[in-house]
Amino acid sequence: MSGAPARVFVARLAGLRVLDPLGDEVGRVRDAVVLFRPGRRRPRAVGLVVEVPGRRRVFLPMTRVTSMDAGQVISTGLVNMRRFEQRPTETLVIHEMLERTVRIVETGEEATVEDVAIEQLRTRDWELSKVFVRKGTHRGLRRRGETLLLDYEEVTGLAGHQLEQGATMLAASLEEMKAADIADLLHDLSDKRRLELAAALDDERLADVLEELPEDDQVEILSALRRERAADVLEAMQPDDAADLLGELPADQQEQLLLLMEPDEARDVRRLLAYGENTAGGLMTTEPVILGPEATVAEALAHVRRSELSPALAAAVFVCRPPLETPTGRLLGVVHIQRMLREPPHQPIGAILDPDVEPIGVDAPLGLVTRRLATYNLVSLPVTDDDGRLLGVVTVDDVLDHILPEDWREQDELHAEAEEQTGPPEQAPQQAPEQAPQQEGSGG
Repeated sequence: MSGAPARVFVARLAGLRVLDPLGDEVGRVRDAVVLFRPGRRRPRAVGLVVEVPGRRRVFLPMTRVTSMDAGQVISTGLVNMRRFEQRPTETLVIHEMLERTVRIVETGEEATVEDVAIEQLRTRDWELSKVFVRKGTHRGLRRRGETLLLDYEEVTGLAGHQLEQGATMLAASLEEMKAADIADLLHDLSDKRRLELAAALDDERLADVLEELPEDDQVEILSALRRERAADVLEAMQPDDAADLLGELPADQQEQLLLLMEPDEARDVRRLLAYGENTAGGLMTTEPVILGPEATVAEALAHVRRSELSPALAAAVFVCRPPLETPTGRLLGVVHIQRMLREPPHQPIGAILDPDVEPIGVDAPLGLVTRRLATYNLVSLPVTDDDGRLLGVVTVDDVLDHILPEDWREQDELHAEAEEQTGPPEQAPQQAPEQAPQQEGSGG
């Protein structure tokens, strides 16, 4: 690799521009991928994770890197644009190694990893050769203790699948992951590590993640938070999810948290707690998109574009008489986003209502709600009281949360593992040619 230094510190690569041979920017470096090998053989650095336009992260093999110097990385220009997916055998240096606690072999002292260096061999392969550590372990943002640059063989604890890096750095590295993926990560961590990472997430992010976790994990995390922070997180959750979570807590703890929440937020949650768990009232959310009949298609589309809305809630606007907060005035009907896209922007939505969507009552059982959604191919269903006022909306994801078994995540993982080990016989010959690059760390 002409122009490449003999040794490169990975943390210094983060954010560097990746250029093609003509000098055009391909993307920016976000991480490096290494493969740990049996025994004390040094881990092999197999590629870089590069963020390309569109915030997509792709894998750039080290064999396609021609230079790393002068604050930039030069590639051959040939980049596979398939999204990077980390394999079980791969370790991300910045994401998983930095701030990991290791032990110095000679003295037995604990130290914290601040950077690692990779070096190119005569064979043109790259290996993880050096570890830059600070004696002691980090406490918050304080950095004290002697620093050392050690050979890879002079520390232990660098390898392993269990994340041991500081929770603050790990939380920052998860910023662009989907909440459901972070929930899967949290679910697989040890109890202690799960609580550390949860504490490092901000309120909005933790609320999104809690909505994706099994009930046992939700209760464990919420109970470990300070009460004031637990109330803030509950306020950031969807009211129906907050009510479901509070319903798993003892009555006294439930009431304490409700009293700490903002009165408006607590009112919606209290109302939902009064309904049976497997009824439309217990399933519904109280914050759908609600507009008056005089609102235009342009206004309605602006509302459903809001990024915080789930796809199910963004699929329809519920048209009501004032007041326009649940419980509303009389429900007039529903307008689906597909219909709005076919109408002129100035058209009032009251003129394009779907007359076939019939609301259900708060006491409707889960089975009826499920059949109604399936029969009419709906993603959401309005829930009204006896006077026709809109109380909330049941979405298809609310129903799935209740009809899937509690351990569906573990069942899915077991099924995937079994399929990996056996695999459909007719697919085996097709997969064989694609398995070899995995050993090279193709990263998806």
